[in-house]
Amino acid sequence: MNGLHSKAAPQAGGSTSPGPELKSLTDWLLSQTQTGQSAFLEGLSDQTLAALPYLFEIWALPHQRPPGGDWKTWVILGGRGAGKTRAGAEWVRTEVEGARPLDPGRSRRMALVAETFEQAREVMVFGDSGIMACSPPDRRPVWQATRRRLEWPNGSVAQLFSAHDPEGLRGPQFDAAWVDEYGCAAIHNGTNQPNKFLDPKSSESSLPRYSNGRRDDFLQQQYLRAMADVWNDPAVNPDATAYAGRMVDMENAHVWAWDTRPYPEFPRRGSLWSDGPNYKRGHWISGRIGAQSLASVVAELCERAGVITYDVSELYGLVRGYSIAQNGSIRAALQPLMLAYGFDAIERNGVLVFRSRSGLLDGGINPETLAVSDELEGLTEHIRVPNAEIAGRIRLNFSEADGDFDVQAVEAIFPDEHSRAVDQTDLPLVLTRSEAREISERWLTESRISRDSVRFALPPSVSGLGAGDVVQLPEEGLSPGRYRIDRVETGSFRQVEATRVERGVYAPVDSDDDIPEGEEFAPDLPVYPLFLDLPLLTGEEVPHAPYLAVSADPWPGGAAVFRSASGNGFSQIATVGGVAVLGETLTDLPRGAPSVIDRGPAVTVQILNGTLSSATREALLNGANLAAIGDGSASNWEVFQFETADLVGEDTYALSGRLRGQAGTEFAVPDIWPAGSKIVLLTPAVRQIPHALALRGLERTYRIGPVSAPYDDESYVETALAFEAAGLRPYAPVHLRIAPDGSDGLGVSWVRRTRVDGDTWQSFEVPLGEASEMYLLRVLSGGSVVREELLSGPGWSYSAAEQLADGVAAPLEIHVAQVSETFGPGPFAKVTYNG
Repeated sequence: MNGLHSKAAPQAGGSTSPGPELKSLTDWLLSQTQTGQSAFLEGLSDQTLAALPYLFEIWALPHQRPPGGDWKTWVILGGRGAGKTRAGAEWVRTEVEGARPLDPGRSRRMALVAETFEQAREVMVFGDSGIMACSPPDRRPVWQATRRRLEWPNGSVAQLFSAHDPEGLRGPQFDAAWVDEYGCAAIHNGTNQPNKFLDPKSSESSLPRYSNGRRDDFLQQQYLRAMADVWNDPAVNPDATAYAGRMVDMENAHVWAWDTRPYPEFPRRGSLWSDGPNYKRGHWISGRIGAQSLASVVAELCERAGVITYDVSELYGLVRGYSIAQNGSIRAALQPLMLAYGFDAIERNGVLVFRSRSGLLDGGINPETLAVSDELEGLTEHIRVPNAEIAGRIRLNFSEADGDFDVQAVEAIFPDEHSRAVDQTDLPLVLTRSEAREISERWLTESRISRDSVRFALPPSVSGLGAGDVVQLPEEGLSPGRYRIDRVETGSFRQVEATRVERGVYAPVDSDDDIPEGEEFAPDLPVYPLFLDLPLLTGEEVPHAPYLAVSADPWPGGAAVFRSASGNGFSQIATVGGVAVLGETLTDLPRGAPSVIDRGPAVTVQILNGTLSSATREALLNGANLAAIGDGSASNWEVFQFETADLVGEDTYALSGRLRGQAGTEFAVPDIWPAGSKIVLLTPAVRQIPHALALRGLERTYRIGPVSAPYDDESYVETALAFEAAGLRPYAPVHLRIAPDGSDGLGVSWVRRTRVDGDTWQSFEVPLGEASEMYLLRVLSGGSVVREELLSGPGWSYSAAEQLADGVAAPLEIHVAQVSETFGPGPFAKVTYNG
């Protein structure tokens, strides 16, 4: 975008660049017959023909022609090669040139403003489409290098200015200006003086008025949003009359400053670029422009969940990056944001209102306002949580911004804290270190302040206060202080529960942090992939898609997955962004009974990367510490859990309190998993890859390697695999029994299981999980199958006549498997009848 500004109204007067009345000459000429065109051209003198190349309006495209009327600002929109510079240079000529070389033009003093003096000189003045190249010889201006200006034969001048020195425009009285770009530094109160920022090498290096110097990326974004909102207001920016659209289209405006140096290499590579430290509080938007406002992120989550009546106008904050579970609930998606940014979700008159906590008062409570309730001991009831329940040390894990986006940790601790216990929280957010420190310190302070809460009652007439509001209780014996209303129960009285708050808790922390230093280049090294064809673990997965776990040391930042049907023509199907926790057993793991806690000897495992931790019994029974053990092939995996993980050596753990054969994999439990078996901790880093159901059982070639390298690089690992879609596999039936049925026959019965939604205790019967109920029953005698039946219910009678026909005698075996129309028979359960 180029912006052209004129303070002078159009005047009459000649110029080698014709006025608006001649802008349609080309259209007029093209509309004439061939005879009319020839007559017009033959009527021109040699001097006029020589001047034609400099009559820009004859050759200009519509978007290069200035609009008619008494306009003040003209914005030229277009991509590279659209002719913006040429249009700007020609417009300058129309302003300064008169009918003859020495005649005055409409403007005597011009300002040419670019990001730097060098850019103004090399592009606006001496560029291929600049002023010098566009001017005819008798009107070409003279470049006065020492004064940084152009001077035309008629005395008009154009002064060059840099955007780094906007105050320089205040002195001279310019008639018009050719300018581009706008911006604001990412610094506290930067909007007071958008040109000011901290840079020791710049003349503009100073704090904006009333700024404390704190980095403030959110303010910079708000400035850009305000600019866009103002210029999108029809009252400020009306529709143009000469072309479709508004006079100024801010969606295509240039913001200062986008840096061509790749982020985050700039600003973190201090050995290459010495101005990296200036990035924090400078005008750069590279690395910041992709961030979203907290309000827009919450609004998008509401829209995805189908919530249409919501209000995010009181949410403040910047979200640099946020990872959420693909199929999680909106509550689960909002909770990390609410914790990190300190806001509440409240319901007001049918609208879900989100409000950032500030500690500012919304009202006051006095004894005359309160109601007397039999449920309270006095007008107010004060509650204090014991010290033992208050966290004294908080550790926060986060992805660090402006660097490699690897996981970092900050800690906050009270000075009087003597316990070594740490309350650890993992936030799926990208933060700077100072932002993470601010969050952890706010959490810690809030935890101590919020130990005090109060209950009181309000009469129905006091209806203006609700959840989320902050009220002040007076000193006169009513638990004085500020409290945030957390809960209101409406009955004969409005029963209120409120938590103590302090305004200072939510004030930004004045802290500084250095830009993370970049690591030296490391060549691409092979990654270690493991494919796992697993059953459904939560019920929300794609049943027929396999899982992939990838590990590497050092982690390359991501792994790319390519697939081919023939070993040629690979196409990328997925990117694995997180490193999986993989390892192998150092001791044997004997068989264990499913569905009960295996209290046998601990199995020792060595982890290649990451850590393992113990879980409480309650957490274990709710799915914690889910892992897979197998021989490394895609299909041979047992899913299990462990309660205790004791660190017994470097990266070595002893796992005990195991739950074996989980998710229907009890059939895969061997007599012994030998030392050297593979272990995979089933975290979100172990993800499914795209896999069509039609590919079930078909072998495909896979290549997995660093995302930064092409698939034919030596760092890629190749393997050929076929998957049976274990997520579609029915579970083996249980309680399989065989007994005489009283008529010389044998009665066989069993209980089916389900692979989907089978954990609830509320339903009368577990869901079938298949299109229809079907079982495959086999009768074996002497190790050979003598009869096979396809049944529709969990029972069967083996008559004496059928036994005689089959020639069987005790002992015999009955094998039963549930059948899926898609998968086929699942694992068989078996029982032996000895007569």
